[in-house]
Amino acid sequence: MKVVKFGGSSLASGEQIQKVYNIVVSDSKRKMVVVSAPGKRYSDDCKVTDLLIACAEGYLEDGEAPDLFEAVIERYSSIARELNLSANIVEKIHDDLLTLLQADKCNPEQFLDVIKASGEDNHAKLIAAYFRHQGVEAHYVNPKEAGLFVSNEPGNAQVLPDSYQRLYSLRERSGILIFPGFFGYNEQGEVVTFSRSGSDISGAILANGIKAELYENFTDVNAVYSVNPTIVQNPKEIRELTYREMRELSYAGFSVFHEEALIPAFRAGIPVNVKNTNNPSALGTRIVNERDNTNGPVIGIASDQGFCSIYVSKYLMNREVGFGRKLLHILERNGLSYEHTPSGIDDISIILRQNQMDHLLEKEIIDQIKRELHADEVKVEHNLALIMVVGKGMRHNIGTMAKASAALERARVNIEMINQGSSEVSMMFGVKEEDEKRAVQAIYEEFFVGVVV
Repeated sequence: MKVVKFGGSSLASGEQIQKVYNIVVSDSKRKMVVVSAPGKRYSDDCKVTDLLIACAEGYLEDGEAPDLFEAVIERYSSIARELNLSANIVEKIHDDLLTLLQADKCNPEQFLDVIKASGEDNHAKLIAAYFRHQGVEAHYVNPKEAGLFVSNEPGNAQVLPDSYQRLYSLRERSGILIFPGFFGYNEQGEVVTFSRSGSDISGAILANGIKAELYENFTDVNAVYSVNPTIVQNPKEIRELTYREMRELSYAGFSVFHEEALIPAFRAGIPVNVKNTNNPSALGTRIVNERDNTNGPVIGIASDQGFCSIYVSKYLMNREVGFGRKLLHILERNGLSYEHTPSGIDDISIILRQNQMDHLLEKEIIDQIKRELHADEVKVEHNLALIMVVGKGMRHNIGTMAKASAALERARVNIEMINQGSSEVSMMFGVKEEDEKRAVQAIYEEFFVGVVV
């Protein structure tokens, strides 16, 4: 049995849903289908989830948002018309959404979660209706009925371990099961959403729960690319990579998956196949626990902006017991999380997202570090980009760091910092944001031009 998940772009219109139907019925193992809310039909379009968030905020502030409400309903209506479905399904969506919007708003955070989740929930009902319209046995499955229970963290729910055992019983149901992604229920029976891109998380949870042989994740690209195609034209496709490699790339800016989305599938050892709804015959990319190292040392390059570094220097720092702990405690005390800590014998840099600090907090942290740790020098470097070079083959190849550094030198990119993961699956370069694209292009040319991946 396979779990197959379709993203918002794959379900944005009636034409796209027809493609989804053909993909699902072409393989009898595709019994469990996880769906997102309707996404963008074109570049300037608005996702239904964004419309719902704005609509919920309007109801919280003014008690109504008629234009936004009608915009949401029209999206479902247009899809139903394209699929020649009766008006009944849209009337039901209309009435259900209106009821939710008129419900108790004493807990705004929970109210917003309920409205956001309705995008996936109503779309699952519509898609199940279309499958039945085509003469196929199909059933909408509510996550609460299926036993998907999560922590009470609106917008950041975590699956509760007992859910997996309950979800296994879905294997016994007949027909094709249409399951809304993005949300589950807390132990009080209230809707709680995962983080954004949460339908990927739902798909991985279900794959784990029903012990699927494969989790197919359909999107709008043929494969995972070795680098961002907006930075490098026609980049090489990755045929196979490990969960660890995908995690490192997702963290550093790859947008194919939310960085936490695959954890449930990874823990169950279930391979993931990324495929294209608009070109389902393409091989796509497989994400697995282990793979043969058939390519060069590097499998992919990712980058992201918006970082800063807190540089701390103190003579004989390496001999001072507890210095690092005290430094990190200052960050913790001020509610800051960090990303990396490259260090030397007398200095250390703390890399963090710079949107966590305003000017006043930055000055206060510098003063605390100087006062409490008696540092010789403390300074903050802003507007950094992190470039992550990833590949399990780096463990067995000599000179990977030297090649990447030489490529940056030839491109006249100054390296602000370097950090290599202890697993040797990744290495990180910090550069100025204005040098990001040039740096990524240089590293790509070094490791991929003329190389078959």
